[in-house]
Amino acid sequence: MKRLFAVALIALVLPAAVSGATTLNVFAAASLTQVFPKIDTSERYSFAGSDQLALQIRQGAPADVFASASPKYTQLAYRDGYVQKPVVFATNKLIVLVPRSNPAGIKSVYDLRRAGLKIVIGDKSVPIGTYTRQILDALGVTTDVMNNVVSQETDVKGIVSKVALGEADAGFVYRTDARPVASRTRTIALPDWAQPPIRYEIAVVKSSGHLAAARGYIKKVTSARGRKLLAAAGFGLPKKPKLR
Repeated sequence: MKRLFAVALIALVLPAAVSGATTLNVFAAASLTQVFPKIDTSERYSFAGSDQLALQIRQGAPADVFASASPKYTQLAYRDGYVQKPVVFATNKLIVLVPRSNPAGIKSVYDLRRAGLKIVIGDKSVPIGTYTRQILDALGVTTDVMNNVVSQETDVKGIVSKVALGEADAGFVYRTDARPVASRTRTIALPDWAQPPIRYEIAVVKSSGHLAAARGYIKKVTSARGRKLLAAAGFGLPKKPKLR
């Protein structure tokens, strides 16, 4: 009888153990919304502006992994002891996104200097906003374009949404953000020589209670399969990092 009870108890416990597998809290830049769940569908994702996520981690939010669209936030978090050493796992480029009908007749970035246009960019506190200002400076069109800015969004998804809905004539976004809205938008390339270096970094959050699983997640992102999915989503691939 005791043996039968033990067997029955094991039968009850094993499924619970399996169903209770670790689910990580992955804090990731908004531009990773489409690709990260494809790399691993089982985790809990929080997508937002990299600056917002970094602040939440500093304030004690229960994050296990932090992926930023700019090294600035992961490197500061590493310096201050919030994350383990970050690694670069992807790159990106900027484009100009316009509605599919393109009612303003925009054909190049220089057309954005025309008075009366409605342009949407990222707030200066988020990576997409910083990168946009860098490329405008490089092109020498900052003043004219900024005069046409009607909204500054806190993450890149806000920019994409306004352009796709026809609420703006143009917006500066990452190349990868255009793919999900390709049926409603058009893209205008920006000169390679003016592109700022856009590098994505990922790191384990030191306060995580699942450090081994968090490191395992980063291995998935940087694995051959993860890199293939990133490339398919339009991201550039840096040299594969060496993980500890």
